[in-house]
Amino acid sequence: MKVLIYGLNYAPEPVGIGKYSGELGGWLAGRGHQVRAITAPPYFPQWHAKANRYRQELIGKVTVWRCPLWVPKKPNGITRLLHLASFAISSLPVLLSQWRWRPDLLICVAPALFCAPGALVLKRLCGPHTVVWLHIQDFELDAAFELGLLQGERMRKTAERLESRLLRSFQKVSSISEAMRQRTITKGVAPSRAELIPNWVDLNAIRPEPYMERQHNPYRQELGLRTGQLVLLYSGSINQKQGLEILVEVISALSEYKNLVWILAGEGPGKKPLQAATRHLPQVRHLPLQPVERLSDWLNLADIHLLPQKAAAADLVLPSKLLGILASGRPVVAGSPEGSTLGKLAEQAGRRVNPGDAKAFTKAIEELVRSAQKRQQLGKKARQLVEQSYGINTVLELFEQEALSAISQNHAKP
Repeated sequence: MKVLIYGLNYAPEPVGIGKYSGELGGWLAGRGHQVRAITAPPYFPQWHAKANRYRQELIGKVTVWRCPLWVPKKPNGITRLLHLASFAISSLPVLLSQWRWRPDLLICVAPALFCAPGALVLKRLCGPHTVVWLHIQDFELDAAFELGLLQGERMRKTAERLESRLLRSFQKVSSISEAMRQRTITKGVAPSRAELIPNWVDLNAIRPEPYMERQHNPYRQELGLRTGQLVLLYSGSINQKQGLEILVEVISALSEYKNLVWILAGEGPGKKPLQAATRHLPQVRHLPLQPVERLSDWLNLADIHLLPQKAAAADLVLPSKLLGILASGRPVVAGSPEGSTLGKLAEQAGRRVNPGDAKAFTKAIEELVRSAQKRQQLGKKARQLVEQSYGINTVLELFEQEALSAISQNHAKP
């Protein structure tokens, strides 16, 4: 099949949506499908675009068109909207030019709901045989209002009506957790069109490091960590959704444990405020994101992974970093509502606490710090969970089957 991926983020962005869209394109191309992608220049999580101009490149077997966009230095409600709109506008001519190629499948990846109208226009130009599929990684509109980035009841109702209309116009709408899938249904998507396509992990690229060999981890040696020191690691984007300010309180509360090393790694608009807030805490180290090719060693550096979230956004997103954490065979302490996909996984592979509850987060970490046996047991369970349901081949073979079925049904219609 001929597949066109359309979205704001793509490889070589090392984390988040760009990572998954890039892996999707590469995997499909590796299966013999013709794949093209229309996306922005790499800018996430640093929020700084590289080579911000129109250009074309080849990544593996995927032809990629880059379209410029405006990247705000300090993202907020209005500037985020302008940021998304700038890509939707700049990419529209490139997108519509694909009508000559007539893709069998057009995958529009959200966030970037601004791109949805253009995708639907291309569908009309290509004719009835093109399937339009919206894949939701993040409910950007809900998150923006819940976090206070956008405000106003009238504005929200108007935006939600428009969102619902757009969602119902796609032949397939998928999302990465069952809770998110149910939300698409409440927004008007027919259950028969709502699909669950979770994120995935390459189980060969990330493997657990034997516990007895962890002292030989390259990162432990490079960072000069001593035997007996425990690493508590947060790694990923640093912005408002993460709620990382809770860690300042948690680290202070556990300062009596002198063997703890807190590593906060990543990029984003919240990094400088976080550095300032932890400047007085000697056990904290700030690092940049690490190379993808070292990801397995990096994730195995941790004795405990940290995954805080703000309560307002906790049920709207499923952190993309979670599956890599689980694949590394290390336990996680996560802030997530009870019953959420993240919450259920964290309860089996570590500890779940309510979002924003610093005392509970502290208590959960302290429990795991005191018991090496419990950390090993939970880490083993973490690896088992991803092996059962989240391997890249398991997930993407399901997606491929659904896509081929949808295309077949389209072609069968008069």
